[in-house]
Amino acid sequence: MTTPNNSAYKTIFGPVSSRRFGVSLGIDLSPSHKQCNFDCLYCELAPAATMSKQENVISVETIMIELQHALQEHQNIDVITFTANGEPTMYPHLDDLLERVNAIKKSTQTLILTNSATLTDDKVFNTLLKFDQVKLSLDAVSKEVFDKIDRPYHDINIEHLVNRVITFSQAYKEQESTQLFMEVLFVHTLNDTPEEIKRLNDTLLHIKAKRVDIGTIDRPPAYPVMGISYQELHHISQQFDSSLPIHIASRQHAELNHSAYSSEEILNTLDKRPLTTDDVKLLFDEESQKRLKVLLQNNIVSYSKLSGVSFLVPTNNINRKKIKSV
Repeated sequence: MTTPNNSAYKTIFGPVSSRRFGVSLGIDLSPSHKQCNFDCLYCELAPAATMSKQENVISVETIMIELQHALQEHQNIDVITFTANGEPTMYPHLDDLLERVNAIKKSTQTLILTNSATLTDDKVFNTLLKFDQVKLSLDAVSKEVFDKIDRPYHDINIEHLVNRVITFSQAYKEQESTQLFMEVLFVHTLNDTPEEIKRLNDTLLHIKAKRVDIGTIDRPPAYPVMGISYQELHHISQQFDSSLPIHIASRQHAELNHSAYSSEEILNTLDKRPLTTDDVKLLFDEESQKRLKVLLQNNIVSYSKLSGVSFLVPTNNINRKKIKSV
């Protein structure tokens, strides 16, 4: 059932300020209710039957009228984010809508947040290649864990999905000025096991992503499942290959875990896994933070910006990368 020119549901929301993506104006492609090919255990929306296509479709014209009004009101927008109460790539007019948005967005970037499942559809695959930024979710690689945590529509195959994510990342990387982000959301006792983390690590090594965000449950979930602590996320981050651009995205419920680090331990830690200033405030005690400040003043540690996020890294690491790129 199509609902042309139905203004009962607002499709535009925000602006929202995000550390990861800047100031974002959102487009909700399923404003009336949840329409998704997953029914994730951790979803903040109420449980709903999975589907392969949208049953209630908002018109492109309705979205564009609301977006134009919003852009007139909010001038300093970094990204226009395509999302939904559910899965945005299930919106049947996505390609047409993107073309219309591109015609008016000027220097503003387009971003889509997707669970990756519809990349198996060539039409969706090719449309996503046209976005300035794409964030793909991948919570598990093994069929058993994937089926438990994401509860997908019956014909979604995780092996096929993973292969398409890898293929998409390679095709997307060939384009200029595009940014691909991966996101993994960890749920207690489901995908936080060493076995599943290793499978995720081995898969992510084949994916050409600018940044890999790892997080956990931040909002009340649809089902009785639990997130993990910031400290556990930090421990998980150290289990991934050091070449992967891992970023801990969830700090909302982080507990202070101040520990003492010598200067050498600080350098070893940053060498293995770069940290943000927020990470440092949670992990380092006051004396360790002072030692880090001295390392920064002496240019032994430096800031390195990666896709909008500033990380603390040993300066020698930055110099090594410069030498390799010459």
